[in-house]
Amino acid sequence: MSQPESITVEDTGMRSNVRQGWWISALAAVVVAAGACVDEKIVYRDGPAFVAPPAAAANFLGYSDTATNKTVCGNCHVTQQGKWSQTAHSDAWATLQGSGYAAATCEGCHTVSNKGNKVTDANVAYNSTKDVRYHDVQCESCHGPGLDHVTAPARGQMLASVHADTGAGVTNGCAECHTGTHNPFVEEWRSSRHATSYTRGYNGATATAPDIPFGPRAACKGCHIGQDVLASWGVNTNYEEKTKGNVIATAEGVTCVVCHDPHGSEHPKQLRYAVDATDAESNLCAKCHNRRSTPDWSGSRDSPHAPHGPLVFGTAGWWPPGIEFIETQSTHGSSANPKLCATCHVQRYNVNDKTTGQFQVTVVGHRWLPIPCVDANGRPTDSQSCTVTGRSFKACASGGCHGNSELNARSAFISAGNDVAGLTTLLDGMIAQVPSNQFGAGKVTAGRGAKFNSEMAKMHGSEVHNPFLVKTLLRYSGVALNQTYGIPIPPGLAPTPADVKRVRITTPTTR
Repeated sequence: MSQPESITVEDTGMRSNVRQGWWISALAAVVVAAGACVDEKIVYRDGPAFVAPPAAAANFLGYSDTATNKTVCGNCHVTQQGKWSQTAHSDAWATLQGSGYAAATCEGCHTVSNKGNKVTDANVAYNSTKDVRYHDVQCESCHGPGLDHVTAPARGQMLASVHADTGAGVTNGCAECHTGTHNPFVEEWRSSRHATSYTRGYNGATATAPDIPFGPRAACKGCHIGQDVLASWGVNTNYEEKTKGNVIATAEGVTCVVCHDPHGSEHPKQLRYAVDATDAESNLCAKCHNRRSTPDWSGSRDSPHAPHGPLVFGTAGWWPPGIEFIETQSTHGSSANPKLCATCHVQRYNVNDKTTGQFQVTVVGHRWLPIPCVDANGRPTDSQSCTVTGRSFKACASGGCHGNSELNARSAFISAGNDVAGLTTLLDGMIAQVPSNQFGAGKVTAGRGAKFNSEMAKMHGSEVHNPFLVKTLLRYSGVALNQTYGIPIPPGLAPTPADVKRVRITTPTTR
């Protein structure tokens, strides 16, 4: 095999005594040259120069070009620099200055500082230098100081955290800044089921292979354990907790980084997927809220698991043979509601004291409560066990829906709930008369299909996600049981003229 005839090391003249570790790319060039079996002249070069950071900055690098917001990191991590430059983080300093509320106490979260990374000493980067090179929320805000990495680069350095503060005093990650009365993202998240989703992704002591006792449950971990959600979505970025999801003690729930890409994305708010996409695989919420939305005949469970997305889109449930649905979407899943799930579940508004008019808190919608229990001022309460009259229907009445009236929205909610409850009671009475041999794993029967529709209708929120489809499915499930088993349809369960308009009978079934 021929060897390179010469190797020349050529310096470009650094503007400081800090040399970046560009030897990795040079080594790669040697490997390529040797594998190609040709004579080549390989030239080693230092990368772009940068001004050494002030000693007081404690190894934080910041910008290499403040005029263009080019970070030192971005000289090599070009793709990430490009994505980040389109985010609100890249303009955080100007946003603060233009807000009308700029104050020194805010600067730590609008600059490179100890906020968001492992550093606990506040006297670093912008805080200690007031240098413009540390304006904005840059790479090092999450990854920590980069000087050691650029002088002696190696994999596994400067790993950011995907952890969200759960109240345990963690001084790392998004929660250090996205907190407080104006941005209480972490405070709301702590009270949500997203924060504890990982607890529902593990097996008990009696689990058998292929699932390990107390280990991640294979069928659940891709939506309940943060590390596995990211992996299932093809996120291969390295981070501090990446390999720690195999035990419950170090697993993450659905944290900020699961839904938001810290480096930036093509979607608003740095979301990994769109919230306005009308198919389950492309919609952020429906990526996980889309489990067993139609019967799994091979299993023994005649109930859905997380059919919320398909219900909104109008594709959920057991559709009796011989019936084709013409209209399946409710207004909640139509162009009248472009943000779909997010319209109701992620609402942002300010709460003021009704007596004094003084600001209390900004609600940011990160408890994902569409109709929360609220106090006298309209602030969501810790407990969510109130009656329907104690709930806010602000989200439902937004954007012209329900005549912009919370009263109208509440009335529609109560009416739909009563309708669905009455229909499921009637259908369950018919299901109870179906022969027992019609149920069980592997059996494809009208009895199992009708039971699936009844259980789906009873799930919390079904009467809102798509009341028209749910009620039509219940009524035609009754028709299927009548035609298949001869069970009489009770008064009140027969299809209405509105149901008839939503379906087309293709192959009528008779006993």
